[in-house]
Amino acid sequence: MGTIFRSEEMSLCQLFLQSEAAYACVSELGELGLMQFKDLNHGVNAFQRKFVNEVRRCEEMERKLRYIEKEIKKEKLKIPDYGENPKAPAPKEMVDLEATYEKIEGELREVNTNAEALKRNFLELTELREVLIKTQNFFSAHRHEMGSLVHDAQQALNQDEVGFAPQQSVQLGFLAGCIPREKLPAFERMLWFACRGNVFLRYEEIQQPMEDPVTGDPVFKSVFIIFFQGEQLKARVKKICEGFKAALYPCPDSPQEREEMLKGVSTRLEDLKMVLNQTQDHRHRVLVGAQKEVRTWIIKVEKIKAIYHTLNMFNFDVSHNSLIAEGWCPVRALEDVQMALKQGEKTSGSTIPTIIHPMKTRETPPTFFRTNKFTKGFQNIVDAYGIASYREVNPAPYAIITFPFLFAVMFGDAGHGSIMFMFGLWMIISEKKLLAQKSDNEIWNTFFGGRYIITLMGLFSTYTGVIYNDAFSKSFNIFGSAWRNEDYKESLLEVPDIELTLDPALFFRNSTPYPLGIDPIWQLSDNKITFLNSFKMKTAVILGISQMLFGIILGIFNHIHFRSVLNILVEFIPEVIFLLSLFGYLVSLVYFKWITFDVSQASCAPALLIQYINMFMFKYTADGDQKCNAQLPFYKGQQTIQTILLVAAVACVPVMLLVKPFVLRSRHNKKLRMRGRLGAHSTDALIPNEIIGENSVSQKDISVNIEGATTSLLPDEDFEDDFEFGEIFIHQVIHTIEFCLGCISHTASYLRLWALSLAHAQLSEVLWQMVFSLALKMDIPWFGSVIVFVLWIFWANLTIAVLLVMEGLSAFLHTLRLHWVEFQSKFYVGDGYSFNPFSFKFVLDIESLEDIK
Repeated sequence: MGTIFRSEEMSLCQLFLQSEAAYACVSELGELGLMQFKDLNHGVNAFQRKFVNEVRRCEEMERKLRYIEKEIKKEKLKIPDYGENPKAPAPKEMVDLEATYEKIEGELREVNTNAEALKRNFLELTELREVLIKTQNFFSAHRHEMGSLVHDAQQALNQDEVGFAPQQSVQLGFLAGCIPREKLPAFERMLWFACRGNVFLRYEEIQQPMEDPVTGDPVFKSVFIIFFQGEQLKARVKKICEGFKAALYPCPDSPQEREEMLKGVSTRLEDLKMVLNQTQDHRHRVLVGAQKEVRTWIIKVEKIKAIYHTLNMFNFDVSHNSLIAEGWCPVRALEDVQMALKQGEKTSGSTIPTIIHPMKTRETPPTFFRTNKFTKGFQNIVDAYGIASYREVNPAPYAIITFPFLFAVMFGDAGHGSIMFMFGLWMIISEKKLLAQKSDNEIWNTFFGGRYIITLMGLFSTYTGVIYNDAFSKSFNIFGSAWRNEDYKESLLEVPDIELTLDPALFFRNSTPYPLGIDPIWQLSDNKITFLNSFKMKTAVILGISQMLFGIILGIFNHIHFRSVLNILVEFIPEVIFLLSLFGYLVSLVYFKWITFDVSQASCAPALLIQYINMFMFKYTADGDQKCNAQLPFYKGQQTIQTILLVAAVACVPVMLLVKPFVLRSRHNKKLRMRGRLGAHSTDALIPNEIIGENSVSQKDISVNIEGATTSLLPDEDFEDDFEFGEIFIHQVIHTIEFCLGCISHTASYLRLWALSLAHAQLSEVLWQMVFSLALKMDIPWFGSVIVFVLWIFWANLTIAVLLVMEGLSAFLHTLRLHWVEFQSKFYVGDGYSFNPFSFKFVLDIESLEDIK
């Protein structure tokens, strides 16, 4: 798991790499993935950097590989994924890779060009064949109709506008071709209007679809024949055909010529089909040869490109022919980095060693937590709120338990929890197979990424469901109810629709409580909601105040680590006193009431809310029933203790508000006086850590010895001149108000644990009673089983969709808010930035099942 409690110590290192060894060293560091480089050329244009030509070559190779990959997928071949992760090839191998990719791309483009030309020719011959066949069939089947057609055309065309044109013989011509089927209605209308009805159109659909030579999509077309008279109409018809992109084909007038032409076209089609098949076979062989290697090629090119992008971030020292790099590295990984650099020197054959030199800096280091596949999900939840500041306490290890537990308090149902647990467990067991599928579904990837969270939430929900004795809105009577009926006779109990009252003082006497969870008798009681309201509300308050107190306690570890004694005295201690005096006391009253008052005293038990309000009103006299006044005050010395607690809480407010800003101002003025007397600025005289604020980065020196060298994180000397009392005072006022008011609002916010738990239980009960129980109450001999099965399916689908998915998402979001706001605000700043090392795993987007080494 590594240092998940606090981020790892980081060191800013400077690397001196010889030019011939730089590529190999960066390649080894990319495989290691524990070095975050800084861009030392951030002001330099991308086209003016040293290795811009190599990056362009990589981009060109990527373009060729994308083309090859697209052609492979177009051929419906699956690119195998064997999980290979080849090393980045040497720079001299780039020429061979470029030649290989260029050869395959050129061969594919040539084959595709030839295939496209052949397919276009094949399409034209196929359409010509269909035109000849359809035309021959038309003339053969409609010979008599053609005679009447010519006669009608003669009468129509031998008249002028007034009907006195001289008689002349009619010689009809025709054009034949193909047109897409969807354009045919518009084509027919255009012919009619443009030629004023003086042309005659006949068409017939081609049954089999044609293949588009470019896209390969199926195209449906129709054969048409247009009869006209005169060259003017012929020219007009041709223009309309060109406008609709209709293909016109030569069609002889005589049947014998058409028959001979059809035989010739069929022969050419057979020859062309043979050539097309040979071309497709050749293309398929080329793609099959590239199919096995294309993924490895993509990985190699991506690694080469990433290396040159990283080298472009380095400075080039012309005098020593070396590259200078700077970057952050975990202190624990410095030896691994040195080993990787030595391996890079060995690979490149360089005789000059690479120098790594830890640097002194005032920059805030990045935050790095070593996670594994289990802790990664919980760390992502915390990082979504904000990256932890450097060396700040990390909430993630505590969220591993508190997050699923608080979710389970709201989602407590043994039945629903077990389903969620089995779903998460299935994803964990099948994670290798599911990872190999590489799904692109974002929703599924979200669920799969949180498989361990879902599993724990389901497991904890099963536990809280057992405590609530609730499974699909039903209770289990495993150990036998502790309630006993000794006064009511069986004959009375058999009376239908009778309501009887069980007195807790009588029917619970001399009985042991239910061993685990809530007694199942409450499932049948009319006041179940009243009882569960009280129980779950008090439980929510106890859990909420306990978690807030735990968050404040975690804050002291930050103060101790950053050596902030002032924060311990004027923030941590007053905050603990304030919370315990007001809300910790409320928790003690809950436990005191549970212990002090039994069933016989339940009617006289004071209301805790009234008691708590009276504490702030200094009211200690009871009104009403004198019989119960004997129970007030709650305990002996209640007035004195509550007064002391209230005064202590109020006294903590000015301490948190005023002490820290004035102490810091006093220290700052003292520092300025010392500087004035010394007349020089001393880097050893450090400004107090508290000036920066709570949970700031430590100003202590963090030293690491590496081959005699020392690296230190130095304080920022400019903090002295940037000291502003007004800003610090306002910051402290905001912090104090947020904490004091937050204790009240956050305690009320934890009541969502009670509210969502009751809502989930009631929704589950309503769904059972209104859907599934209807089928169980039906008294139908054989058809009732069918009704039960149908309603069970309906109930199961609603249970999964509403109670598991929607209610589960709602509880998850509420739990997220409780951790981000109510818990983490007590100690967590989250003002850092994450450690993003140069790693081929991140470049290639490879999800590893192993821990990050």
